[in-house]
Amino acid sequence: MATLKKILCAVDFAEYSPQVADYARTLAKAFDAEIQVLYVAPTLAQYVGFQVSPSSIENFVGEIISGAEETMEKFLQENLNDVQASGHVLSGYAAEEILHFAAENGMDLIVMGTHGRSGIDRILFGSVAEKVVKSATIPVLTLRPVQGE
Repeated sequence: MATLKKILCAVDFAEYSPQVADYARTLAKAFDAEIQVLYVAPTLAQYVGFQVSPSSIENFVGEIISGAEETMEKFLQENLNDVQASGHVLSGYAAEEILHFAAENGMDLIVMGTHGRSGIDRILFGSVAEKVVKSATIPVLTLRPVQGE
């Protein structure tokens, strides 16, 4: 029988993130599992060569991370206050950081949303969920958010 004691809930704090947290919470209650919520801030390293000083980029990313940490605390209180959950904010490429965090922390399942991009959006931005699903060594539950829930 599969063990499900550590759930990684990857969120982007978009309007649908509470739906993703709801699935993680339901699973955590059913399996008496803990939830690690993860938000990955972009590094913006790709902009260093565009006449923007590296220190400006580092300051901006630092502000993003500080804001995300505050948002994470609020998100945990509003969405996961009745289960064992903790939050983490990292910076980097989202798919890579999600996979690395899962491996380093012995996660049993990844729960994350997908934005369902298609066409040019998908070509330009790719799909974090798709990259995670293709590379993960553990099960991944992806949720296409439903408007109005």
